[in-house]
Amino acid sequence: MIRVLLADDEAMVRAGVRAILASGGESDVVAEAGDGREAVELARAHRPDVALLDIRMPRLDGLTAAEEIVRTVPGTAVAMLTTFSEQAYVARALSAGATGFLLKSGDPYELMAGVRAVADGAAFLSPRVARYVVEDLGRGGGRLAREEHARARVARLSPREREVLGLVGAGLSNPEIAARLHLVEGTVKAYVSAVLDRLEVRNRVRAAIVAYEAGLVEPDA
Repeated sequence: MIRVLLADDEAMVRAGVRAILASGGESDVVAEAGDGREAVELARAHRPDVALLDIRMPRLDGLTAAEEIVRTVPGTAVAMLTTFSEQAYVARALSAGATGFLLKSGDPYELMAGVRAVADGAAFLSPRVARYVVEDLGRGGGRLAREEHARARVARLSPREREVLGLVGAGLSNPEIAARLHLVEGTVKAYVSAVLDRLEVRNRVRAAIVAYEAGLVEPDA
């Protein structure tokens, strides 16, 4: 079972998310917080696999709470639970170390898949969030240049590494990539590590962005 800390200042939202995760049979909400400060304290106390944080919360906002959890509870992965209008905060959340971005208005299966992927050490961007990230990076007239640069970086990879990068960009975890490509998980880990090194990025979220910019993944509408 994936142990989840759920933080949102709206009790109804927490109830809905908790019910969705319970229906999947893979996750157990071990603690709930109504504000960011409480989320940090509960993360330190329970050491969950995933901290699922709302962005706008009293006392301490979700982004600051994410920074604190990443810094002080290294075994806990952080995913942000957002509304579409809050995606301007994605860049800061990336810098804070969050590896998942899920929309409150998204499909329930997307929520379950995102929590599972983040718990497995993968990155998961809701398709609409991923499209926003790519479009935001391209604002100011530099989009074509960024896409060309991304394609040049991807050209350094072997065909298999490009295939793995595309699946990382789609939010798949190492076990899911292994199953898709009929490889053992240890081989996939080696490929992912090689991809990060060749692209000179520090985590799977950054690699996923390169995958989108290079055209290896098409965000859903």
